[in-house]
Amino acid sequence: MQYDTDADFHACIAELIDTPEVQRMCHIPQHGQISCFGHSVLVAYLSYRICRKWRLDWRAAARGGLLHDLFLYDWRVHGTHEGLHAFSHPQAACENASRLCALTDREQDIILSHMWPVTFRRFYRYPESAVVSCVDKLCAVAEAFHVFHHMRLAQRLGLSRRVFLQRGHALPEQ
Repeated sequence: MQYDTDADFHACIAELIDTPEVQRMCHIPQHGQISCFGHSVLVAYLSYRICRKWRLDWRAAARGGLLHDLFLYDWRVHGTHEGLHAFSHPQAACENASRLCALTDREQDIILSHMWPVTFRRFYRYPESAVVSCVDKLCAVAEAFHVFHHMRLAQRLGLSRRVFLQRGHALPEQ
């Protein structure tokens, strides 16, 4: 049986992607020119693909990946949050995600543990959590060094190229 993996990915995140909370991530800078939204969609999609290939819970990986950085503040601006961002944002993201929707145990663990080993007190309880965490780190490095071309992913997923870039760095549509 052949599956349309992109359509299946959309189905996993359909109830979340257009919510005001998730859309707010479009206005939050993440790595380099990439918005928090663009980063989170990339992490969600790549985690979904890996988990699907490895026959893991790809729905939890897609949803947890999309919500893993739902902290909703500009971490570069002093006073917008308490504590050091690297240590505190998983908890803030999990609280925001829990207000947005009911989270499964896997989705909650994905969000809370994605910064391991920085947040060494929270190790992965599920293999999907390890996948999302590793993909998150890979994407962060690739984004910081402008290695990934997010625009191709945006086109593949039927999203505007602009939503991947932090506001002020938007490129013209092609």
